[in-house]
Amino acid sequence: MGSNTLKRIPRGIWTLGLVSMFMDISSEMIHSLLPLFLVGSLGASTFLVGLIEGLAESTALIVKVFSGTLSDYLGKRKFLAVFGYSLSALTKPLFAVAPTVGLVFAARMLDRVGKGVRGAPRDALVADLAPPGMRGAAFGLRQALDTVGALLGPLLAVGLMLLWADDFRAVFWVALVPGFLAVLLLAFGVEEPARSEGARRTNPIRRENLARLTGAYWWVVGIGAVFTLARFSEAFLVLRAKEGGVPVALVPLVMVGMNLVYSGSAYPFGRLSDRKSHATLLSLGLLVLIAADFVLAASGHWSTVALGVSLWGLHMGMTQGLLAAMVAHAAPEDLRGTAFGFFNLVSGIAMLIASAAAGELWDRFGAPITFYAGAGFAAVTLFALLLKKWVAKPAR
Repeated sequence: MGSNTLKRIPRGIWTLGLVSMFMDISSEMIHSLLPLFLVGSLGASTFLVGLIEGLAESTALIVKVFSGTLSDYLGKRKFLAVFGYSLSALTKPLFAVAPTVGLVFAARMLDRVGKGVRGAPRDALVADLAPPGMRGAAFGLRQALDTVGALLGPLLAVGLMLLWADDFRAVFWVALVPGFLAVLLLAFGVEEPARSEGARRTNPIRRENLARLTGAYWWVVGIGAVFTLARFSEAFLVLRAKEGGVPVALVPLVMVGMNLVYSGSAYPFGRLSDRKSHATLLSLGLLVLIAADFVLAASGHWSTVALGVSLWGLHMGMTQGLLAAMVAHAAPEDLRGTAFGFFNLVSGIAMLIASAAAGELWDRFGAPITFYAGAGFAAVTLFALLLKKWVAKPAR
């Protein structure tokens, strides 16, 4: 059955998944090493790493609201996606030449602006291309291929770091190549579906249009935000491994392990979400996140970190494609870009708060308290989710 579902997924979604894969190879070659480069080579504090990561990721998510709305207004998704991927590709050399934390921060911000510009139009394009009964599978497939890139990128980084004696900057230069491959594949390999004949251009953020985003949609936005608060930047997984004594050249294997589990679980759980209760799957994802936090808090030994990181990847695979499919289900077709944009705006603010707070807790109290705090917030979120499900249950 799974094989038949894969065959029915449109070619454009496969291509978008490959585009994501190549760009993630490029990005993760840099991001898997960046916390170590900032702290070890440029002398940044852990709090500063958390702040940079939070600002960068939240910027990407916030920019999505504008690009998503613009893609709805224009009725065109692909142009904005190509522009966003191109901007990210062009930032890669800046990491290689950066002499200070300031330039790394600027490059990271520009890279994430590119991610923000492409994100909502690309997700809306996936929803446009996918048959309605297969959106969970389509988002799961794109996420799985994206995560294969996030798996291969750190592996390449490890191999090149070993080959070139921990030369961060040389690895950053190589990251330029898969970034430009992603841009070329999107530009020439994806055909955008034609806009329906009766569609007229209108401002997506006019009051009457926003009123069409129902309470069910805003509930998904709220759930996405609290999920983001409960899980801070993956940079802290890398720092936890380094703190546990893993050699610098091998630290990117942490992200390899996480993304191996993430990529392997994203499509099956995405397909499952087309048939099973979304609230149940989200609750299970939160339980796995709580388990990951407790394991990572317990010890910095490489074997414990490996288990915690694997659970973290499983939680991501269970929830990220599901949340995207939930947004697509809850939003009108002509407002999907705007819907993904607002979803990511709120999640972006949550990411900034979570990563800055995690960095501050780490500097003041150490790694275990940081992960225990994440588990506590995830537990509160799980309780709220279960309470809503219980309240919504009809009386007998």
